[in-house]
Amino acid sequence: MAETENMKNEQNGTETEETVKGTEEMPGAEGQAADAQDAGTEGTGTEQAGAAGEEPEAEAKESAQAEEPAESGEAAETAGDSISSVKEKALRDKITSLEDKVKRQMAEFDNFRKRTTKEKEQMFSMGEKNVIEKMLPVVDNFERGLAAVPEAEKGGALASGMEMIYKQLMKQLEDLGVKPIEAVGKEFDPNFHNAVMQVESEELESGVVAQEFQKGYTYHDTVIRHSMVGVVS
Repeated sequence: MAETENMKNEQNGTETEETVKGTEEMPGAEGQAADAQDAGTEGTGTEQAGAAGEEPEAEAKESAQAEEPAESGEAAETAGDSISSVKEKALRDKITSLEDKVKRQMAEFDNFRKRTTKEKEQMFSMGEKNVIEKMLPVVDNFERGLAAVPEAEKGGALASGMEMIYKQLMKQLEDLGVKPIEAVGKEFDPNFHNAVMQVESEELESGVVAQEFQKGYTYHDTVIRHSMVGVVS
């Protein structure tokens, strides 16, 4: 019986020791759990730190991506301004070219108008001159006819009618700018006179027109027919 009790006591002691040992080993397990938790916490902190480090990089990337469209927009705006400047310059050049063209055409038209007016005046002048030159022989015949009328018949109806027609004709020629050239008693001028002979005269000096054989005329200060005269030698 005593042996049996001793064996039970030994077993109880052994269990007690194992229990104590198990109890002593528990803090070690708890330490390992705590260490694992601490490691997990440290890992989480590292990950958080890594995430915190990645956030500024992400923000920098987003900022860079945000700046890139802004820079692209500025570049596009600058390009648009450049295109507008080029178009505006081209438009100004075109307007200047058109203004120069209009000015040249206006100047050409003005020159054409002046030239046409001058040509018309010359044409009318030449036409009048031709008509006057053809009428001068008629005037000469009127003068010869009036000079041939006898003194007794100068007051008659025929002579009076011829004289009235002659005066009317000369008045029309004068209105057209035709004037007779003065010759007798004037110094000979080759610009107006055409000397056909030399005559002797005691009353007139040498070089003076003594006789007029055909009357000369001017048209607007231009000689259309020289006077045929005799000059004192």
